Amino acid sequence: MEQFTEPPSIEEDALRRWLQGRPLADWRAQFDADGYAIFDRVLPTERINALREALQPHFDKQLSGRNDFEGLKTNRVYALPAKSPAFADLVIHPLALAFAEADLGRSCLLSACLAIKLHPGETAQPWHSDDAHILAPRSDIAYGVSAFWALDDTTEENGATQIIPGSHRWPAPQTERAALESSFADKAVRDVEDDSGARSDAVKAVMPAGSLMIAKGALLHRGGANRSSRSRTIITPQYCAGWARQLENMALSTPPDIAVKLPPRARELIGYSIHPPFMGYVDGVHPGKLL
Repeated sequence: MEQFTEPPSIEEDALRRWLQGRPLADWRAQFDADGYAIFDRVLPTERINALREALQPHFDKQLSGRNDFEGLKTNRVYALPAKSPAFADLVIHPLALAFAEADLGRSCLLSACLAIKLHPGETAQPWHSDDAHILAPRSDIAYGVSAFWALDDTTEENGATQIIPGSHRWPAPQTERAALESSFADKAVRDVEDDSGARSDAVKAVMPAGSLMIAKGALLHRGGANRSSRSRTIITPQYCAGWARQLENMALSTPPDIAVKLPPRARELIGYSIHPPFMGYVDGVHPGKLL
């Protein structure tokens, strides 16, 4: 059987404009220590507007979250690569991929990609990590990396994502999965001030529109409560190791007739790729050959 090797990863020179005068190694050290890093104003205004425009028809449907985890006053749009090429381009943004590939390898996959719009009055989300579905012991091996792209200014008042720095190094809490499953079944409407999960060690990821937060998949985080009078929107592509099962079924949400129109790296991330030496083949050959 034919075997496949990984091509080189992203070069630092391609990232320099977003590194704020710091070497990538410094950012990587901060990322490893704290579990997250924030880059201000990565996307230009015209690109932010294009993403908002592509999302609007889906937000116009006013489909609210189905439980406490999704948010009863939140709109979510899933499977974004199938919705518009604008989202596929965001998935392969070199700054986000530089961190995802460094932790997960060039064969990493897109595990999920969704937009989250918190409306006024939305309550704080339960604490969780994005790789909690991978039932393996915590170790030095990374299972996931998540990107959080702010399409609006995210503030302390409008529900900026909250994080617990360093929590990616904690042992996986035994209660996390049970708490998540409980929140999936919870459909009770709460007051915006009702927050039994408030923590003194939490940090709010305040970001101007167009900014990027990149976070370890094991980092504990949650959407904050929106106490403002306006909604706020983020897009979160989530990447996983090439051997892991993706959260979203990308093969069904982005079938071949759509995938063939995407940029080559986006096709690889949704699953038209190989995890060395040959995991993911179709009838003995690279799945990209089907396109």
